[in-house]
Amino acid sequence: MEQQETPHIFNSNNQQLLGIAHTPAELFTDVGVVIVVGGPQYRVGSHRQFILLARSLAAYGIPVFRFDYHGMGDSDGAKSDFNEVQHDIRSAIDEFQQHTPAIKRVALWGLCDAASASLFYGYSDERVCGMVLLNPWVRTEEGEAKAYLKHYYLQRMFSKEFLLKVLSGKFNPFSSLSSLFGFISKAKKSNRSQSEVVTAVESPCHGGLREKMLCGFQRFSGKGLVILSGDDLTSQEFQDMVKSSKDWQALMAEKRVTVKHLHEANHTFSRQEWRAQVEDWTRDWVKAL
Repeated sequence: MEQQETPHIFNSNNQQLLGIAHTPAELFTDVGVVIVVGGPQYRVGSHRQFILLARSLAAYGIPVFRFDYHGMGDSDGAKSDFNEVQHDIRSAIDEFQQHTPAIKRVALWGLCDAASASLFYGYSDERVCGMVLLNPWVRTEEGEAKAYLKHYYLQRMFSKEFLLKVLSGKFNPFSSLSSLFGFISKAKKSNRSQSEVVTAVESPCHGGLREKMLCGFQRFSGKGLVILSGDDLTSQEFQDMVKSSKDWQALMAEKRVTVKHLHEANHTFSRQEWRAQVEDWTRDWVKAL
């Protein structure tokens, strides 16, 4: 399907931001997709991921808007992170709807900390009817250490590469043990279990990263599509967090939440076949909203 790609300069907190609208010749749905960019990067995405996703969706009649946060890419302002972009997301949705009045509802699409930013924002805007969350960022020092111990050190000990390194005399046990004990120390830092931490959520959302994400998802009334890589520490940290929390398990089991696993994929779904699968899942899910 034919589509137009139109640059937009719009205002957010008295700063000019740049966005690109992908508008199909014919709209299949009244739902538009706003790509929330994970950092630090801009609206093109790793290996042109966001451009290719936007064009793929628009080819099926789904309008898309991708943009740069303030302080990133071609937008004005000081550098920001995912905790400081709620106003930018709202302004991008405003601009998107003004450009394409047929859009009545919006789905946010975010990878890594952009997924976290979407959870911070989505419940506060009634126009947001869905969120696509890829490898959500839930990193804490303890969580990272536990993920390394479980998904790196344990697997490495039984790998052919590790055994060959030991037999060849290239293995440095002192350096490896020092690193291992460092991660064990970090993993034991928290005195409370994750399930205890994430249940201490009150309205409005506040607290640490994981508390705010859980609260945001619980308060959100729309649907969620969670896509997880298999070859990715960030994804493993998220999955470990869910397994340790009854609240997260209950949330992920709700009918409104769809979970997809792409076991071979890395963090950014860098291969063409991985990217195509994400595009297909996103397209089908948005068309069903």
